[in-house]
Amino acid sequence: MTPRFERFVAIDWSGAKGVRHKGIAVAVCDAGDAAPRLVEPAGRIWSRQAVAEWLIESCARAPTLFGFDFSFAPPYVARGGYLPGDPVPQDAPSFWAYVESVCDDVDLGAASLLEVAHRRHFYFGKADGTKADYMHNRACEAHYNAGGGGKPSTVYDAIGAAQVAKASFAGMRLLHHLHPHVPIWPFDPLPATGSLIVEIYTSIAARAAGRPKGRSKMRDLDAINAALAVLGSAPYAESLPDDHGADAIVTAAWMRRAAMEPSLWSPAPLTPHIAATEGWTFGVI
Repeated sequence: MTPRFERFVAIDWSGAKGVRHKGIAVAVCDAGDAAPRLVEPAGRIWSRQAVAEWLIESCARAPTLFGFDFSFAPPYVARGGYLPGDPVPQDAPSFWAYVESVCDDVDLGAASLLEVAHRRHFYFGKADGTKADYMHNRACEAHYNAGGGGKPSTVYDAIGAAQVAKASFAGMRLLHHLHPHVPIWPFDPLPATGSLIVEIYTSIAARAAGRPKGRSKMRDLDAINAALAVLGSAPYAESLPDDHGADAIVTAAWMRRAAMEPSLWSPAPLTPHIAATEGWTFGVI
């Protein structure tokens, strides 16, 4: 079954501390070939909670495929647990609930889990020992790397601008709040109707749009519109967005096309065990 959606939303996410986050961008496009458009909240800067509220409200408008660019769960399969040695749940939805119960950070933040509750599992610098000892990946990440896609960051690496740890665990709190309202693939089966949430990797969209490996960022309208043209989209005619907005715009257009490809919904390496524990990045086959 290939699901049918009327709208496609790509959300560039942020795990930064605080309440308002310039790193969050939301782009939406309708079925067809119209250019994606950026959505701005009241006050022009998103909070994570505002994204959750907007998403739930948006589901009532039209069947929508929502994509978030964070890891929906930590690695599980390779080591038999999310945080080996610590008593935590053994499936993703239960783990999301656990993350929610542990974190007291504002606006669905999760720094307290990394920095206090489970500090020993995360690499923050040389004082933590050898970084390679923390570089564990999910099955989909290992598969993507083996296929030449590149090596995604691990959620256990919590240092540097490229780290995805805080964003991913904040995202798990978000998923806990959204799950009662919207199914989340592949933890839930594909719905016959209605909306769905998937994990995305904006670099996959950029590569599909013709951007060279390692040069996914688009910093002018010509580059953005060249990428949209490859994806069969009309050009973006608004003012130049920042990097986060550009990523979201191109990824939304890619989602519109990719959602119609049956192979992306049934990647061969995705087993029921992986689907229940680690999940999968949409677009990795």
